[in-house]
Amino acid sequence: MSYKDYIRDNRAFVFELDNVLYPEKDYWLQVYYLFAQFIEYAEQIEGAGIIRFMEETYRNDGHSGIFQKTAIQFDLPEKYQVNFDLLQQNARLPLKLLLFAPVLSFLREVRAAGKPVFLLVDGDPAIQLNKIRQMEWNGLEQYMKVYFLAEMANGYIDGIERITAESSVKSEEILVIGAEKDGTNLAYFNTLRFLTVDKLSVT
Repeated sequence: MSYKDYIRDNRAFVFELDNVLYPEKDYWLQVYYLFAQFIEYAEQIEGAGIIRFMEETYRNDGHSGIFQKTAIQFDLPEKYQVNFDLLQQNARLPLKLLLFAPVLSFLREVRAAGKPVFLLVDGDPAIQLNKIRQMEWNGLEQYMKVYFLAEMANGYIDGIERITAESSVKSEEILVIGAEKDGTNLAYFNTLRFLTVDKLSVT
């Protein structure tokens, strides 16, 4: 299907955030750069080595536990966990986070059609909000409403119900665009109009 078909057949659009609107690595690699610069100043350890280690660790193992691994590798005091946690939530990135080009094109077409867009965001709300604030939205942010799954007792189910309750759109009229789901979530997502972002066509 083309973007015209998606827009014609649905009244509203719900997007997830990480690796759906933008590549998540673009956020974390900049956070690691800023943390390495801070440690270089505070501990007189060469920042370039820390950056290389954190980038390699992220690519191999992901973000979880990366401070502990870095602290062990470079013998960093545990007190810097606080600094790292704050940086994740408040970092001012050197570069704006850019939306995937097909997603940006699709969002522009949805906006041109006058249909609503919602962000349904998983993860720590403070960190996720910091990401959202530092994206290059090209003016589209003013037309979106954000919901955080962490603030809802039943996660995605409550999120969709909240969206339908606060708008005039029924759940069967919404297209959800997100990341691929595993078996534990698949049953619920099979009840929705759900599209993985890699299948989003703008041609």
